[in-house]
Amino acid sequence: MRKFIILFLFILVITPVGFAANTKTTAQTAAPLLVGGNFSTQSNNPTQTRAFTQDARDGEVARLREQLRNGQYNEVIKRINTLTANNFVDNRFYLLLAIAFDGLKKYDDVIYSAGQAIAVAPQDSRAYILRAQAYVTQNNYERARIDVDTALKLNPDSRLARNLKKELDAQSAKERGEKPQSTSKGIPRWVIMYVGIILLAVCVFVYFRYEDLFRRRRKTYARKEAEIKDQYDFIRQIGEGGMGKVYEAYDKALKRKVAIKRVRPELVRSAYVREQFLSEARMVALLRHPYIVEIYTVIETENSLYLVFEYVDGQTLETRLDIDGRLPFSQVKALFKNVCEALQYAHSQDIVHCDLKPGNIMILEDDKAKVMDFGVAKKIDNQTGARTVAGTPAYMAPEQQRGFMRKQSDVYSLALCVYEALVGQVPWTVKGFDIANKKIVPASKLAPHIPAAVDAVLVDALKEDPKERIQSVQEFWDRLNAIEPDPDDNPEKTHY
Repeated sequence: MRKFIILFLFILVITPVGFAANTKTTAQTAAPLLVGGNFSTQSNNPTQTRAFTQDARDGEVARLREQLRNGQYNEVIKRINTLTANNFVDNRFYLLLAIAFDGLKKYDDVIYSAGQAIAVAPQDSRAYILRAQAYVTQNNYERARIDVDTALKLNPDSRLARNLKKELDAQSAKERGEKPQSTSKGIPRWVIMYVGIILLAVCVFVYFRYEDLFRRRRKTYARKEAEIKDQYDFIRQIGEGGMGKVYEAYDKALKRKVAIKRVRPELVRSAYVREQFLSEARMVALLRHPYIVEIYTVIETENSLYLVFEYVDGQTLETRLDIDGRLPFSQVKALFKNVCEALQYAHSQDIVHCDLKPGNIMILEDDKAKVMDFGVAKKIDNQTGARTVAGTPAYMAPEQQRGFMRKQSDVYSLALCVYEALVGQVPWTVKGFDIANKKIVPASKLAPHIPAAVDAVLVDALKEDPKERIQSVQEFWDRLNAIEPDPDDNPEKTHY
């Protein structure tokens, strides 16, 4: 009996010790974190702690968003629980949790998580919209309307918030017994009649204006592709641009070399556009000047147009610059004297070139220059100019890029060609344009021995507003010609 009493007392003594030890162990274990009804254990082992940097948080958020896009909602919830249990916390997790629970249609958890997201980021309208949608599913329209109104104040352009507001308004009207109002009103009858009369008037005008195009039958073209190749022997391709390809050819009938440009078929597919193009080409063919490459004829076929030019044996200014890098000012003056004379003559006939660039300036053996490729030239009115978009973007004036051309547009392109000839590059390059001050770097700063007076001429010719620009090619040449070259201007042949 005494042994049993001693054993019982021993058990009473050691039981509190064991209980205390268990309590201490339990206290040392981190309390589980409840997120959306799921428990996660948390370890306080220092060896498992990792740095949760901004890059790490951004990476986790990116992965979680990708999982949401793939509909992996449970995986998102599980991952966020694991991260938060290890003290890897980011304010964006709450919004991602709300989205995941919304995908699982656990609207109570959506409301809770969205509330946490609003607490940490009250300016984010998305959390209010998510919570409002959850309230709607629970028929709690009053709270839903409060969240929708808040979301619209934060982001008036939110399409989701506006649609949800319409849904709530319709629900409110239904509860009041009202019929939902249609957002669109019927078009008044007089408006329909007025529009119909205007359309009828336009159709009548178009018919009488282009009556010949409607009445005439499909034109039977006198020339075919095969017949052109019978007359001209195509030797080689010598160029290609936005308008088409240029070939060196031999005229078998007249026993001479010619340059033939085949206009791209898509540019003249429309009968109306074809007629306009032919009209312009015939007009340019009337230009006769020693420094303009002559257009001999225009050949029309069923599929395309061919412009037959005078063949000039030489090299373009573009090719010369590829070889020499840049030209001395004295040589630039000699070449552009001819270019200016050619342009001034064309302008006297109210024709603008529209596509002046180094590739369209041909240098002959005696250092004379000819302007070629008037293929996109336009007849202009002195008051209104011409409306169309044509040319090479790097050499087009600002108004030309907007579809409006005048003589001052050619002055702008001419100044760009002079700049490139002196410097070796157009001003729209890293070296040629001062981005901070939004202006072109003066030519004299980029190449030696260019007179400083040239900069002022180029600046005035490259004004953005054509009314502030040098007004004529003659004025441009007079100012350029008045500048004397530097005797030491003899640049080495250098590639830029």
